[in-house]
Amino acid sequence: MKNITLILITFLAFSCSNEQPDLIVRASIKGLKKGTVFLKRIQDTTLVTVDSVVVNGSSQIELESDLESPEVFYLALDKNSSEEDRITFFADKGVTIINTTLKNFVFDAKITGSEQQKTLEEYLLLMSRINSRRLDLIKASFEAQKNGDSSALKNYEQKQNNLMKSKYLQTVNFAINHSDSEVAPYLALTEIYNARIKFLDTINNSLSPNVKASKYGKELDAFIKRIKANEEH
Repeated sequence: MKNITLILITFLAFSCSNEQPDLIVRASIKGLKKGTVFLKRIQDTTLVTVDSVVVNGSSQIELESDLESPEVFYLALDKNSSEEDRITFFADKGVTIINTTLKNFVFDAKITGSEQQKTLEEYLLLMSRINSRRLDLIKASFEAQKNGDSSALKNYEQKQNNLMKSKYLQTVNFAINHSDSEVAPYLALTEIYNARIKFLDTINNSLSPNVKASKYGKELDAFIKRIKANEEH
């Protein structure tokens, strides 16, 4: 009996030690010889490090994390890196692969992994066109202001306002059209959190049951309830 108990304990210990983490991030950073790579996430509105790897000549970088539902993570080279110096990616359970370079750490990043990441990249491509147009309008506004052309300046400012309205509406439509993806509530919380409550409500009501039960689905629902509660007082 003692032998059987010992075998069971050994088996359980072995099983636990070989249990795979929810998320594995395998990264390759061309040109990086020495340094520390950090895997981060938002916890209670604070950016925290969940894993890190010291690189010393080896190109094999593997980081791990627990993961209850699809969530945005960040890959950084410096512990105190700014938002512009972090690679943002949408992770799901399983393996995410990130290939990039030391020289252009964020810009060169190629991410392979979750379906949510593909959806996020689709949205970012859509927004890149709007952002490019916005930069053109800002430049034109600056020139009009420098030349003292108040009429042109007012015209460009109106175009910027219209462009922002277009961004909000396109984000709402994108979220509704991807209501079965955790990207939808994430965009509502990060890109259009100050939109009219009816837009946020529409996105929230369109979410699939699985997405509603996810991290961002729950956060969006709680966020909308807080807004409504404040409006009643």
